[in-house]
Amino acid sequence: MNNIKNSVFYITIIGGFTALIYWVISKGAALEVGRNIVKKQIESNHWNDFLDSMVHNLQHPLAILLAQIVTIILVARLFGWFFRKIGQPSVIGEMIAGIVLGPSLVGMYFPEFSAALFPKESLGNLQFLSQIGLILFMFVIGMELDLKVLKNKAHDAVVISHASIVIPFALGLTLAYFIYHTFAPIGVEFSSFGLFMGIAMSITAFPVLARIVQERGMQKTKLGTIAITCAAADDITAWCILAVVIAIVKAGSFTSSLYVIGLAILYVIIMLKIVRPFLKRVGDLNATRESLNKPVVAIFFITLLISAYAAELIGIHALFGAFLAGAIMPENNKFRNIFIEKVEDVAIIVLLPLFFVFTGLRTQIGLLNDPGLWKITGLIIAVAVVGKFFGSALAAKFVGQNWKDSLSIGALMNTRGLMELVVLNIGYDLGVLSTEIFTMMVIMALVTTFMTGPALDFIGFIFKDKETAVPEEIGNKSKYKILLSFATPERGKKLLKIANSLVKKQPDNSIVTAMHLSLSTEIHSFDVKDHEKKMLVPVIEESNRLNQNIVSLFKVSNDIDTDIIDSANNGDYDLLLIGLGQSIFDGTLLGKILGFTTRIVNPDRLIDKFTGKEGLFENNPFDERTRHIIAKSKMPVGIFIDKDFKDVNQIFMPIFDKEDAFLIDYAKKLINNNGSQITVLNAGAEIKNTREIQENIRSIEQIAPNHIMIMNDRTIKKEFLENQNLMIISLDSWKKLIESQSIWLNNTPSVLILKP
Repeated sequence: MNNIKNSVFYITIIGGFTALIYWVISKGAALEVGRNIVKKQIESNHWNDFLDSMVHNLQHPLAILLAQIVTIILVARLFGWFFRKIGQPSVIGEMIAGIVLGPSLVGMYFPEFSAALFPKESLGNLQFLSQIGLILFMFVIGMELDLKVLKNKAHDAVVISHASIVIPFALGLTLAYFIYHTFAPIGVEFSSFGLFMGIAMSITAFPVLARIVQERGMQKTKLGTIAITCAAADDITAWCILAVVIAIVKAGSFTSSLYVIGLAILYVIIMLKIVRPFLKRVGDLNATRESLNKPVVAIFFITLLISAYAAELIGIHALFGAFLAGAIMPENNKFRNIFIEKVEDVAIIVLLPLFFVFTGLRTQIGLLNDPGLWKITGLIIAVAVVGKFFGSALAAKFVGQNWKDSLSIGALMNTRGLMELVVLNIGYDLGVLSTEIFTMMVIMALVTTFMTGPALDFIGFIFKDKETAVPEEIGNKSKYKILLSFATPERGKKLLKIANSLVKKQPDNSIVTAMHLSLSTEIHSFDVKDHEKKMLVPVIEESNRLNQNIVSLFKVSNDIDTDIIDSANNGDYDLLLIGLGQSIFDGTLLGKILGFTTRIVNPDRLIDKFTGKEGLFENNPFDERTRHIIAKSKMPVGIFIDKDFKDVNQIFMPIFDKEDAFLIDYAKKLINNNGSQITVLNAGAEIKNTREIQENIRSIEQIAPNHIMIMNDRTIKKEFLENQNLMIISLDSWKKLIESQSIWLNNTPSVLILKP
């Protein structure tokens, strides 16, 4: 009935108002009298009219711009994919895609298509849109840098970085002296031309270098840390120098540029001392994805745009302003990663390829039609490599690095990539670089970036490390292997104490591995080495105190629980130990059970205080991560809940049913290796009825009669529990204990829950 009513209403409304529209248009025709309206001839060719309309639409500036963007993104992604397949950074493919779409290839062999897709009058729109992409990209680069790097990192890295700027800068300036008369544009002073040649030789592409280091798994090595630190310091220093060079070029003389430099210094001070604390306050209040709403995002985007605008007005280029705006963003890595995600996709996928193609449209390889010009190009490449590669390598060797690491640092610092194109385009826009020199320098940027991967491979081949044999104990599957995964050093030390108590007297027949995983969104790449030391050193010191040999592992992870599972399953471990918080003991009876805040409704069911959902608690005794680890791990898992854990001397072990028989094996290990006192609670009256449990306990009593006792009294006194160091219980029994809401639950000591 309701559907018929809706249909009648729909037909009435649509039909009635359609009739009204027709009547108004018919009557409106009478209003045309005396207005000299030209009617189209009936005999006109409608198909030609349609074609003319389509041609007109195709030539509209917006249609041209959209066609350019679609073509550029498709070609850039295709070339980027291809170069990733051959082991090169995708930025190389995107740079070459720009040259391919320019006059060097498409423009040369398909001039009509090139003229239709990239008409001269459309290049202005393409340039400005690409500049917006660059501004966003430089903002991201600034956020990926850490201003504390220069004072927090090794002095060696700063020495290498500054040497890698000064040496190629001097060589570039010297090269400019010899090619100035032939290649410098008319009317450009030597100082301007020489300074730009110097700074173009000095640039390192921080984002490309960081990506190469990450792809090769070098980010947590000493070499990777130094290389990233050098590149970061290089970027900060080079962009400051570039700002000064731009000021000198725009002002026309060094004396005039002093005013610009003075304003630039004032601008930097304001950004660091006033704007940065303000943004930190805003960031601290809005550090989660939920709180980072549109008004908050608008604050940071307005800061970016004002900073870029101020830098452009002062005369040091908008890109420097964008870079500085990113660098002063709140230092909270979680906040920066959230914000980078918001900006990066649009900047890198949509807008940045426009810059590559715009650069390609300016690059005319066909102008290098003389062997002499290619010789100059080769000379430029040689000077760039000698200055950056060998300059960085020699500086690294001087400060104490070995030859392999020194040459590897040189290869990485020689990576120029996109940052080089940014500098070259600034020089071209200022009229300092001619088209020929611009093209030669673009080729140099491509060659030096392309050679980074092969150079690292060649260096690795020359200095190939001797293959280390797998230690005998690692390969021996008969050894008892324990993996403990910890979140904090304090928790790691306690887990290690438990592991040690299980294998203390069997050093030759056991392996203990201590592993810490840190989320990649919560740790900056600069801080990886320091964070690793902070997490592992206290645990290693505790292992020395316990005289327990351990294997230590550290990893930056995107998915911690999955990596824990993979490490445990692939390592063929006999026991996985993980830690949980103390929240189970907070509040009244049951209180907050591992973050699941509850109130008691009846003896069998619980209601989540936040969601209002009712259900048996035994289905949710742990947080989602712990449940995932328990479900996916192929070996026994121990979940440790800490309540001021001190020792493993007095242990309380409730036995609820015959499935808990496996716990007696752990009791044996603790007694044999640690001399622990075990009190077994016959909680389910199963000990007398289960032969396996009886025999295992009897075998222990024969060897260590004073170390194990059976308690049949189910009334557990508070004083007894307070004298225990640890309660060991099976996972199933733990669920039953929680469900039964035992009165002594709040008085239990630290707990080790074991899943067989």
